[in-house]
Amino acid sequence: MAEEQNGSGIYLETVLNVPVSQTFTYRLDTTVIPPECAVPGKRAEVRFGNRRMTAYIISVRDSLPAGLQITTDKIKPVIRILDETPVFTPELIDLSWWMSRYYLCAQGEALAAMIPSGKRETDCPGFSFTDDPVEYSPRTLSEEQTAAVAGITAQKNLIHYIYGSTGSGKTEVFLRAAENILDSGKGVIYLVPEIGLTHQVIKAVVRRFGQTVAVLHSELTPSQRLKEWHRILNKDARVVIGARSAVFAPVPDLGMVIIDEEHDASYKAGSTPRYHARQIAMHRCRQLGIPLVMGSATPSAEAWHSMETGNIIRHRLSKRLAGGVPPDIETVDLSKTGTETGCLSPRLCEEIRSTLSEKRQVILFLNRRGFTHFFRCNTCGFELKCKNCSVALTYHKGEKRLRCHYCGWNIAPPSICPECASVDVGYSGFGTEFIESETVAKFPSARICRIDTDSLTKKGELQEKLASFRNGETDILLGTQMVAKGLNFPNLKLVGVVLADTGLHMPDFRAAERTFALITQVAGRAGRFFPDGKVIVQSYNPAQEAVAFACSGNTEGFYAQELEQRKLLGFPPFTRLIRLVFRAATLEAAQNAAAGAADLLAFEAEKISAAADILGPSECPLSMVAANYRWQVLLRAISIKPLLQLCSAFLYGYKAPAAVYIEVDVDPVNLL
Repeated sequence: MAEEQNGSGIYLETVLNVPVSQTFTYRLDTTVIPPECAVPGKRAEVRFGNRRMTAYIISVRDSLPAGLQITTDKIKPVIRILDETPVFTPELIDLSWWMSRYYLCAQGEALAAMIPSGKRETDCPGFSFTDDPVEYSPRTLSEEQTAAVAGITAQKNLIHYIYGSTGSGKTEVFLRAAENILDSGKGVIYLVPEIGLTHQVIKAVVRRFGQTVAVLHSELTPSQRLKEWHRILNKDARVVIGARSAVFAPVPDLGMVIIDEEHDASYKAGSTPRYHARQIAMHRCRQLGIPLVMGSATPSAEAWHSMETGNIIRHRLSKRLAGGVPPDIETVDLSKTGTETGCLSPRLCEEIRSTLSEKRQVILFLNRRGFTHFFRCNTCGFELKCKNCSVALTYHKGEKRLRCHYCGWNIAPPSICPECASVDVGYSGFGTEFIESETVAKFPSARICRIDTDSLTKKGELQEKLASFRNGETDILLGTQMVAKGLNFPNLKLVGVVLADTGLHMPDFRAAERTFALITQVAGRAGRFFPDGKVIVQSYNPAQEAVAFACSGNTEGFYAQELEQRKLLGFPPFTRLIRLVFRAATLEAAQNAAAGAADLLAFEAEKISAAADILGPSECPLSMVAANYRWQVLLRAISIKPLLQLCSAFLYGYKAPAAVYIEVDVDPVNLL
């Protein structure tokens, strides 16, 4: 009784994966669970309302927190402790607290984003390449590579960037730098985008470091991921390679973080917390005083600006090391040649025939899935759009269906216009399925393979198709951005970019940057091993800056022009943004919530004297997704601090209507 009156005992301060910015206190029933089991960093099963949930223990107390307005007998006991040893290090607990402030989310949501959801370990395999147990043989570094490794080693607490064209040896610099860190007794995190596209990088890392590698990839079950997590904690794995979430790996004595293809948008999370792996890596490295090493042939505009201003140290690699040279790039103006005969121009067809006659290989690239782009009535101009989303439906010939690529809704293609009943209807644009159909018709003897998310239907199929092309079993590989980067094919001669303009007309300030990067990356597949690589870029506007600079190989010119535009218009990297999206099942609810929020934000900005612009409310470019109307408010300022202060004050003082959901996106990578 005395214990209950003075609040003494063992109490666990926890956070849960719920959008509530507070901690929750539970007591430990020592008659059921030994006191030594209660350790910060472990997970516990608890009752939260009527649900059983996983709680993350962030501290253990021998008395109730001061100011807790509840009696001891009302404190619920934990049901059980889920872990034998902590799964979160003190560093990761501190990181989750920082994330909750920076990304305006609950600390429990941040911790939930870090940890695999497996409840317990199972005997299951990790990631291996049993089909290729090839020993690594050391390579001789070029002078530029040697200088880059030396620069990273000499200045360990800075941010470094390995900038060079595709095939210039960036991966080898990363691996040598990692070797130096491992030799000093520390661990390394190596991030790669979209894990399925980087099989060759993973292969190189595993060959180099063997059993000391842990691979966190999407095909592992939660329990398998948890097993890898424990290998990392126990120092059985000292190199961690993986996609975005691998940035949270609990590496003891972390000595370096590497981010390959730094520009890639997949490093940004699409759900709460909407973190960017680059920002998390910067914070971890800054807190630990260790180097962050990034690299790309097409850096993000933010990274390029930081290199220009000296905030990031640039190490330039200017030569292709496998015997190749930059490919010859030629543009075809579709506004003059037209596409009446199909999506492949006569000039591109001529080069495909020539390449095939030499027993060499071809990649055809288009960043659009499906057979044709959209259904259109030639009489009244009606375009068939998704009933749930404000986007055109795409025709998939294999399914004989019109499908929405956002929510999945699909219908049979109509034979007459639903608006005016005209029979003069057709389809505009083309996708990878359409290219495949035309390529088969024009090159019937060629072995053709298509790669996009529609054509990949079973586990491991992507790697099988890429291996088939690499081994010379396929003549023409066509697909979306899955074939655009990070892949080496020795016998590849010709790359055809079927339509370079695809992403340019998106209402987003990064559209030009993305287009430039995609053309440059896919063009970089050609000429990596031989000096006769050829790239043909088809465009309706080849003089447009992003297309023209990419085709001329003028990277510096593109970034100079792009940064000048960004500065003039007040976009990153010269400003910082926070985007608030208001989603609701009715247009009125979404619109009213956004309007009310804009008024409240203006009031808060004046109250706290925040130097911030409030842009909106306005309808999102994708105004409807999955039967939800979307309106947005943008906050803009020179630095992030006033934006976080303003947005935090707004969120914690504003209760959204029950029918409205608010998305908070700090440093958004797109505004669609």
